[in-house]
Formats: sequence, structure tokens, C-alpha cells
Amino acid sequence: MKLSDYVIDCIKEQGVSHVFEFIGGAIVHLLDSISFRDDIECISVRHEQAGAFAAEAYARINGKLGVAMATSGPGALNLLTGIGSCYFDSVPCLFITGQVNTYEYKFDRSVRQIGFQETDIVSVAKPLTKYAVLVTEPDQIRYELEKSIYLAQSGRPGPVLLDIPMNLQRAQIEPETLVSFYDSEEYKELCKDSEVDDSIIADIINLLSKAKRPLILAGGGVRVSNSTELLSQFIEKTGIPIVSSLMGLDVVSHDNPLYSGLIGSYGNRYSNLILANCDLLLILGSRLDSRQTGTRPDTFARGAQKIHVDIDNNELNSKVEATLAVKASLTGFLTKMNSKLDGLAKPEITEWLESIGSLKALFPTYSFKPEADEIEPNRFMEYLSSKSGQFGTICLDVGQHQMWASQSFKLSKKQRLLNSGGMGAMGFALPAAIGASLASGDETLVIAGDGGIQLNIQEMDTLVRLNLPIKIVVINNSSLGMVRQFQDLYFEGRQQSTVNPNPSFIDIANAYKIPSFQMNSMKDVQQLDLFLNTEGPAFIEVRLEKKTEVQPKLVVNRPIEDMYPYLDREELKRIMLIDLVDEMDIPT
Repeated sequence: MKLSDYVIDCIKEQGVSHVFEFIGGAIVHLLDSISFRDDIECISVRHEQAGAFAAEAYARINGKLGVAMATSGPGALNLLTGIGSCYFDSVPCLFITGQVNTYEYKFDRSVRQIGFQETDIVSVAKPLTKYAVLVTEPDQIRYELEKSIYLAQSGRPGPVLLDIPMNLQRAQIEPETLVSFYDSEEYKELCKDSEVDDSIIADIINLLSKAKRPLILAGGGVRVSNSTELLSQFIEKTGIPIVSSLMGLDVVSHDNPLYSGLIGSYGNRYSNLILANCDLLLILGSRLDSRQTGTRPDTFARGAQKIHVDIDNNELNSKVEATLAVKASLTGFLTKMNSKLDGLAKPEITEWLESIGSLKALFPTYSFKPEADEIEPNRFMEYLSSKSGQFGTICLDVGQHQMWASQSFKLSKKQRLLNSGGMGAMGFALPAAIGASLASGDETLVIAGDGGIQLNIQEMDTLVRLNLPIKIVVINNSSLGMVRQFQDLYFEGRQQSTVNPNPSFIDIANAYKIPSFQMNSMKDVQQLDLFLNTEGPAFIEVRLEKKTEVQPKLVVNRPIEDMYPYLDREELKRIMLIDLVDEMDIPT
């Protein structure tokens, strides 16, 4: 059979029904192999970066593999931001790039290029992938495909890249004679796994039973490992409250009384205070990056014993020293924990739960106190979420709107929230919504800023062409607000490059024949209702004052509980159950 047909067969066997691509000469054979089939579909995007983001979201929603393809040279290079996004956020995606024929590829020769659009994408992509390889012989294809797909989904998941020259794509192969990766010693070595020792589980249960103020910190690893139901069982069995990182926001329903918000640099103030006051912190699948800990990781949960569970041994004790570091898959860990908790009493933490309730009531999240019908972003996000039950997935772009939504959009148990975490790429939300919608079939909501929406605004054409049920909310404060806020704080208000005039988003949406609406104040709330009730794609612009900021915010060299605008020192002292940082002898 033709090698390109074999590649598509293997992709389909992984349960993939959509391949995201922007065609070019070097992948024509691969896409032509899809054209004959009715069980897998090409989704032609308008930019390769959008294809990569769409594949990432597809994988995150279907819990399996996402696939994106691009031609050689510029096409392959345009995938890189999305590849990096998958790498940092542990998303299993297979990226396939076309390459010039092997007989016109430079290999080790010192010339810059021989073939047209020839680029050594493997060398470029290696730091951002779990595995990247140029396939040079047709009989390698089964081994390299199987190895790539296995690595993408095993251990800590991530992206892989196969670079396939055109003459290999059109080659004839005998599939039954090809060497399988799964028969190799390499595979046998890689698939060795070790369970968490029963003695470690017993130690953790003992620590939990003695804690007066226990807390769970759920990271993106809970979703990556498909462990949300196991986590829900654990919370039910223990009654321990939970906070989340940005990537863990959708691991538990926000109407669960034990859910206690978002922690970190732009977290809810009450959530950061809860974490700072706990005496035992169980960290599940979070790498504890500086957006969570602040720039003083030595002060993070400093009054607590810390149990850190992660599949990636490199993340353990790398930023915050744990009392107990456990290398394990969360699925295996939580399964064993839940079985050992059967019949055991929940810890007595009534006083702690009352304290948490008081902090939630005392510090609701506002960016400012609105006057009259002024749109206050946090209240708007709460209101939007109350009207958004039809959406299965909410996709956020990167910027101030992302933090307002992450702080205040209330998720139901069935809803997913997709953020671009480690890469933090503007332009993520719209293409991600395309991938999420195709993976789930559900209505999908995009929340973007006036800056981020413009980076992949061309994908409005893709969602219209496919008539996808995607609704787009653009929060417009006429600036790149997150950086502008940073400039106001640290650069005496010099707003270099952050405040520029925008085009008319309504005109752009209309050009794509997308029904469009606009809100200038809360008096226009009926526009939001019309937007939400529109059949198919729709667009709404929500206009804010340019000065709007994300509040509260953790600034440089402050512990997580001490957010700006700062609380009165005496008030903070009364709230804190441990010593304030400025009263402690902490090395600089």
C-alpha cells in the first residue's frame, strides 16, 4: 500500500476523526490519502498556528490524541507555538510535517539549503517535543509512528513530531513486513512502571488525619491524567477543601462547597489566604511555577507540610521543597488512596471550613467598585457564566479577560475551561474552540481580549465555513491591558506599544457574516441575551474603560497572601494563622 495511506490508517486507529491542516506541496500525498475516506476529515484552517492550537484543544477534550499537519519550511515553523503549548501543558499531539525529497535534503552538508522550502524542522522542534524524528526510509514508518504515538500519550504526555519526505509519502510498502515498536526492547524498557508503595499511602493518610487545616491544590495534571472522577471521590471521602491552579480550574464543579477558588499571581485573594494558612497541602499534578508561588517560593505554604504528587520526577522539589515527594501517576495514586480510605472517618476540620467560608465572604473578587451601570469585569464574568449553561467548553485567550474569567466564571461539573498555560499564547482561544467543538459536538464559548483576538482572527472564516456552534465574546478596553497594567505599576505609566487604536470588530465579524452585538454598559444586557440565543456562530463586543485592571494582583517579592491592593497590616495579621513574612527571618 501507499505509505501515506498507512499513516492515515494508523491515525484513525487512535480514534482521531479530524486532522487540522493548512495544505502545501510537501503534504499533498498525506491529505490526498484522507480525501478518499469518510471516517476521518481534513479541517483546513487559515494559519498553521491555528491548526496546532485546534489539535491541542481537540486532544484536551477527547482525552486522546490530537493531530495537525503542515508543509515543509514556513508551514512547519508556523506550528511551533502550538507545539510548545502542548509541551508546556502536557497535551498529547502528533504533528506531521512534510519534507523535501530525501535526494534533495542537505543532511550533514554545510550548505544552508538544497530543496525549496527545505528546513530542518526536527532540530528546531526537539526542545519543544518529547520526540522528533526525520523518517528517511519507508520501512521505518511503522516503528516511528508507533513510537511517536506511544510517547505522546505515556508518562507525562506531550507533543511529538514526524517529518516525512515527499518521496517516502508516495512510496509503496508491505505493512505486514514492517518492524513494530511494540516488539522492541526499547518499548519494554519504557513501559516499566512502579506503583506507589502502601507505606507511602499510609504515611499520607496519617498526615491527613492529624491535620487541622488541610487543603488540596489541584493542577492541570488532574485533567491530563483523566483523574477528575477519582479526585471527586477523594474529596467526598475526606471532606478536604480544594483550590486550583490556572490549569486545574475545571477539575471540580465550582458549586461544590469545598471548592475554594484560584490561587496564584492573579488568584482570588481569599484563595491565596486559604493556602497561606493551611497546615497540610496536598499538591496534585501541579508544577508550582512562579505564577502560582509568586517570586518568593520560600514563603509558599510555609506553615504547611507539603505532599507533592507528580508523574514527572523533574518537577518534584524543583521549586518548592516538599515534606513528601511522590512520583506517581495521579490515576494510580488516587485509586489506591480511595481504596485505603474506605471505612475511615473524615478529619474533623469544622473550624477550618468555617474560617474558609469567612474569607470567601470577606474578600469577593472585584477589579473595581462599579458606578451605576458601568461594566465591572468580574461581575460580568459571573453574570455571563450564569447564562452559559449551554456551553460544554469555554476557551480563554491570554490577557486581562483571561484572569477576570479565571477568577469569576463559575463552572458547572460538565463544563471544561481551556487556558493556554505555560506558553501563554495570545491567539489561542478561537482556534482552540474549533478543535474543542469538533471533539465534543457541544456549543463552545470563546472569551478573548481586543488584542488576542486579532492574532488568529482569520479563523472566523473556518468556524463559519464549518458552521460550528461557537460564540465569541471580545472584552475590549482598547489596549493590551495586561502589559499596560504592568507598565503602569513598574514603568511610571509609560504605555509604549500597548495602547493602539483597534479596527471595528463588528465590521470584521459582519464581513464574515457572523451575527454581531455590542455592550457598552449593563443597560445593554439584552444584547448579551440576543447573542447567546443566536443559532450558530455569533459575536459580541463588550466595551470597558481603558483603565480597567485585574485586581487583586501579586507583585514582585511579596508572599502569596500579600496581594495588591495591600490589606492593612493589622488586618492581615489578624487573618493570618502563621507569622507574617516581614516578621520572619527569611534569607534573601
